Amino acid sequence: MQLWKGRFKKELSKTTNDFNSSISFDSRMFREDIEGSIAHATMLGKCGIITEDEAEHIRQGLRGILADLESGALAIDMEAEDIHTFIEGELTQRIGNDGKRLHTSRSRNDQVALDIKLYLKKEVVNVRKQLRELVSVIAKKAEEYSDTVMPGYTHLQRAQPITFGHHLLAYAEMLLRDISRLDDCLRRMDEMPLGSCALAGTTYPIDRNITRELLGFDRVTNNSLDGVSDRDYCIEFASCLSIIMVHLSRFSEEIIMWCSWEFKFIELDDAFSTGSSIMPQKKNPDIAELVRGKSGRVFGDTMTLLTVMKGIALAYNKDMQEDKEAIFDAVDTVKMCLTAFTPMLDTMRVIPRNMRKAAAGGFINATDVADWLTKNGVPFRDAYKATGELVARCIELGCDLESLPIEEYKKVCDVFTEDVYKAISLEYCVSQRTAFGGPAPGNVRAQAERVKKIVKFE
Repeated sequence: MQLWKGRFKKELSKTTNDFNSSISFDSRMFREDIEGSIAHATMLGKCGIITEDEAEHIRQGLRGILADLESGALAIDMEAEDIHTFIEGELTQRIGNDGKRLHTSRSRNDQVALDIKLYLKKEVVNVRKQLRELVSVIAKKAEEYSDTVMPGYTHLQRAQPITFGHHLLAYAEMLLRDISRLDDCLRRMDEMPLGSCALAGTTYPIDRNITRELLGFDRVTNNSLDGVSDRDYCIEFASCLSIIMVHLSRFSEEIIMWCSWEFKFIELDDAFSTGSSIMPQKKNPDIAELVRGKSGRVFGDTMTLLTVMKGIALAYNKDMQEDKEAIFDAVDTVKMCLTAFTPMLDTMRVIPRNMRKAAAGGFINATDVADWLTKNGVPFRDAYKATGELVARCIELGCDLESLPIEEYKKVCDVFTEDVYKAISLEYCVSQRTAFGGPAPGNVRAQAERVKKIVKFE
């Protein structure tokens, strides 16, 4: 059934119908379509546009369709043009002429905008919940490994000593920002478009606030043209999802490195690793690699939405049908990645001794040598130069700064005393970085506790 057949004398060709149809992907919004239609029918009845009996008859019919779809007693007809057409046709078949009254003062343009918003509002909450679960795991791990010394890197070169807990909490901060972005996105999304009709509103005496309250929106859209042609919320949500995937991809990259034999800082649980068809010794981080790879897919979905919307004149255009597959795919992909990533991280085994060994081998306490000199009256630039000479001497002798004899220190600068060895102990170096936001174990534990409270009580 096509809702627009009255104007046309010829049947739509099957090829054109298949090309035009959206039922294959918008069928997932059947609950939202029925939810919106129940609210719309209720409003029509309260405003006297249809009788209360007709409104109740429609509501009962829609509830019956919903129950049958959810139980499997009714299958969606994939030959229908879209989910709206299918449900309206099924309703009319079940309750007769009253079903034909449902679409009074409504267009598919504002109907589909409503359905997508109702659907995406729920998905924002779902993604947000998964992010909170991941952040909770990170905070728990960070607290557990707040004292575990590891090298911090810049340019992927060993730079300064930090703790593994501190490193993990950097990702917690990224993901907390992601949650905040989702909150902002949801706030802007929380406008109800129903009542905009095709583009110019309606001459019927509707009350959009009745429908808004029934559907749980914060406010109604202010402009009927914008109400049907706006897809900013799809683009914004996809952008939020893309940034989430940036963070998951970066985290995955580090996990992939950390579990390699070159690092061996961690080992992934067997349940989240795979083997090789030919090399029996292999244990591959495929979950992390897939998350890293799927980031490009979500970026592509975002670019699709931007491209679809960039050249469309007001108001609704059929191009906008392309919004659904892109945003649905982005949502599905991020949820799938979070479903796999969170337990992978939760079950990984950390190997502190390998982190400590790597930290000891890269002269990452060189800055602390320079700081010791500066605190003992040497200008920083002179201290910096002297420390560089000490590192060069260590390389010549095949030792590290902790084992370099004090005589070698004094050859470079006679200010050095035996006290320098305590100052450049890796554990001491980390423990002294107590400035707010730094990696001192006490800081890490406090920040982990703060993060846990945020995701628990917000």
